[in-house]
Amino acid sequence: MFGYEFELLDRRLAWSEDRVYFHDKNGTVIRMPTTWTSVGEVDPFVALSAGRSHFRVTDLLQLVDLMGRLLEEASKEGGGKV
Repeated sequence: MFGYEFELLDRRLAWSEDRVYFHDKNGTVIRMPTTWTSVGEVDPFVALSAGRSHFRVTDLLQLVDLMGRLLEEASKEGGGKV
């Protein structure tokens, strides 16, 4: 659907997500997450990184959590250094 334009029928919170509603070329009402469209706001991380980052914030937070668990396990096993 890249490059297509549709008339916005509605925008509302549904299924715990901001969604847009529009008619497709056959007249069927279609809905999709606002983040998949140009209607949604630009994600702050995407705007600030400007394509320069190889990692997303959520991925880095998961890495921090994993490293913390590994360090905790290593200290329980008596290893002084990791």
